[in-house]
Amino acid sequence: MTPSQNLLVLYTGGTIGMQMSESGLAPASGFEARLRAEQAAHPERPVPSWRFRELSPPLDSANMTQAHWLAMRDAIVQAVDADGCDAVLLLHGTDTLAYSAAALSFLLLGLPVPLLLTGSMQPAGVAGSDAWANLFGALALLARGVAPGVHLYFNGQLLHGARASKLKSEAFDAFADHQRPRHGQRLAALPAALHYRQPRQPVRLAVQPLFPGLAAEQLRALLASGVQAVLLECYGSGTGPADNPEILAALREARARGVLLAAISQCPQGHVEFGVYAAGSALAGCGLVSGAGMGREAALGKLFSLLGAGLPLAEVERLLPLDLCGELAD
Repeated sequence: MTPSQNLLVLYTGGTIGMQMSESGLAPASGFEARLRAEQAAHPERPVPSWRFRELSPPLDSANMTQAHWLAMRDAIVQAVDADGCDAVLLLHGTDTLAYSAAALSFLLLGLPVPLLLTGSMQPAGVAGSDAWANLFGALALLARGVAPGVHLYFNGQLLHGARASKLKSEAFDAFADHQRPRHGQRLAALPAALHYRQPRQPVRLAVQPLFPGLAAEQLRALLASGVQAVLLECYGSGTGPADNPEILAALREARARGVLLAAISQCPQGHVEFGVYAAGSALAGCGLVSGAGMGREAALGKLFSLLGAGLPLAEVERLLPLDLCGELAD
């Protein structure tokens, strides 16, 4: 863990840099000057040498898309491979911060430097805000040295990028490790197609929670909408309405058409193990692939990376339950 000496601060927008508008808080440019002024006012804070880049226009992270993830990935790869940066600090809004951290965890597999994502629950400059504490806390960590890979830093905690979730909508300790069971099998060697230098393409993904009363025609409509993969949020250890032949038929037909069907548990600290209940075995028999102990953020990010790399369906299904970066194994 080498201390950073050539850091990129990549600003994407979010609450941390927002300013008041006629319709409420809105993303704003010009954050570099504010950051340099705050640093100059507190020279005692440990800060590595840094350069600044802003993705334009700055975003409210509620508007995050796959295209923005790909733009972030491109900016980070350029900073590391072309500009010689030894670390990246990405400033991001909190609504989709955990989603972006997870997506980048899989888009940047093999990244030789640390990437920290942070943001704030209140804008910088507001009395009592957590903005400068989060930002300069992350900078202090990077000044000391952080292990390569993707991390989420918030409220004094350094979290794994693919194991974090936003649990609170207002409190400063909004993010935490989701603490799902982690006992997946590690992948022996990273396929060349998943290396961070390899580009990705957008992917048509959907999420469908199972709930009492879900109609087969609703599920069938989603599966026939042109999606490449559907993430099913199942009950408990991976169960669902196994006594509904129309739902099971809709799943089997979609899988036969080449739609990838992945499953995670709705339980905040659950994991999928299809064989525990007959209802789970019935879903597995329709072609569902276990997402093991991944949360929604990690499962979506992993599907995006694997399918976006152009891997065959069978290879994606093989890799999905395996640990690629610490998302499923300690």
